[in-house]
Amino acid sequence: MTVVKVVELIGTSKISWEDAVNQVVAVASESLRHIRGVDLVHHTVSVQSGKITEYRATCHVAFEVEHPSHIIGIPQEEGVLQEVH
Repeated sequence: MTVVKVVELIGTSKISWEDAVNQVVAVASESLRHIRGVDLVHHTVSVQSGKITEYRATCHVAFEVEHPSHIIGIPQEEGVLQEVH
């Protein structure tokens, strides 16, 4: 059984929206394991004096949730959640 959690993160870049999304993935990968996908839900820019100064990408990052038994090495029966003390 796989459970996936989705978190919303906002990346920024001086270069492009694509780079802003790459920033989201790079930073999220430092603390989240098993990232399965990223959905770009919104993109905006900051403008000063008629020029784009920053690209912003709002992303939903999906990652697989680890069951506690997987972390400590206890086998889990198929379809049965086991309580770990």
